[in-house]
Amino acid sequence: MTTLLRLPSVIERTGLGRTAIYDRVKAGLLPTPIKQGARVSVWPANEIDACNDAVIRGLSDDERRALVVRMCAERAAAKV
Repeated sequence: MTTLLRLPSVIERTGLGRTAIYDRVKAGLLPTPIKQGARVSVWPANEIDACNDAVIRGLSDDERRALVVRMCAERAAAKV
C-alpha cells in the first residue's frame, strides 16, 4: 500500500515551499499530484522519495524529468 502525502508533508519531505513545488511539477521535475477531491491533492510518498533520491545522487534535470515521466506512466498503467 502506498502512502499518500498532502502538500504540507511534501513541503516537509522536500524542503521546498508551495510555489517551488508547483514550479517543479510544471517543469517536469516532480510528479503531478493526484486529485482526491475539488480541494485535495496528494502525491505518492514513493514518488517524492524517488525525486529526492535523484537530487541527492546529482542527476541532471533531463534525467530527473525522465524519472518523473516513467513514474507517471507507471501510475497511469496501474489505474487500468
